[in-house]
Amino acid sequence: MSNSYEKMKMEMELRGHSPNTQKHYLSHVRMLEMHSGKPPELIKECEIKEYLHYRINKGISYSNINISCNAFKVMFNLVLNRNFSDETIVRPKRPKQLPEVLSKEEVLSIVGNISNLKHKTILFTIYSAGLRISEALNLKVSDIDSEKMIIRVFCGKGSKDRYTILGQKNLKLLRDYWRLYRPKDLLFPGKIPGRPLCQRNIQKVFKDAKDDAGINRSVSVHTLRHSFATHLLDANTDLRTIQVLLGHSHITTTCIYLHLSTKRLAKVKSPLDSGVYHG
Repeated sequence: MSNSYEKMKMEMELRGHSPNTQKHYLSHVRMLEMHSGKPPELIKECEIKEYLHYRINKGISYSNINISCNAFKVMFNLVLNRNFSDETIVRPKRPKQLPEVLSKEEVLSIVGNISNLKHKTILFTIYSAGLRISEALNLKVSDIDSEKMIIRVFCGKGSKDRYTILGQKNLKLLRDYWRLYRPKDLLFPGKIPGRPLCQRNIQKVFKDAKDDAGINRSVSVHTLRHSFATHLLDANTDLRTIQVLLGHSHITTTCIYLHLSTKRLAKVKSPLDSGVYHG
């Protein structure tokens, strides 16, 4: 690792970025280096803009390009002291597309198409507790509190700890899983001792199960988290509680589920339906 990359890693560690975030940021700077054929120290402003424009034209997602911008800010501004402005590291406008949501029946259909108990338990826990895939795979046995019926999420996104709910059906499945696998520290260990399962494996399991369930929409493991929040809102859970369970820093992030909760929208009456208008 070159000196600049080592300094970048240090800057991220100082700011409490998770190992996963550090890995992604470093890889995005390396992709820029490969594209330009130059080390970061020699890359010019115009070359960064050209690279971001190239990626947008390739149809790369907003979230992926946003990670690139965050990574470039660390490397060029914090490490190389270039002080590039937002006019150089240009973020595309965030698309206002609503995420997909699965019905409860679809969630159960997907999980029901998984025969491996470990994989089934992971995906069921992600939905039942509203977890990110990384949060679920890094759970420890000690994070499951069956007395208080809560799950501790240690060092989630933004290095924040939080608690979320432990459902009765989730607990039963977790106990069945524990009796079979007897995990000691990590709840869902991978093949390498002390390391969790690879996210890609779970994403593939989900895709295969989704296809087997006959669900043709573009959904992913993260859709289970969106579905958790939307189903809570459908059940009249208040928005602030959902924000806490999801670990959102700002309530505005949680407000997106107001648009996804069709049951709540369907209960709203048109002003004409409650007035004196008789047509």
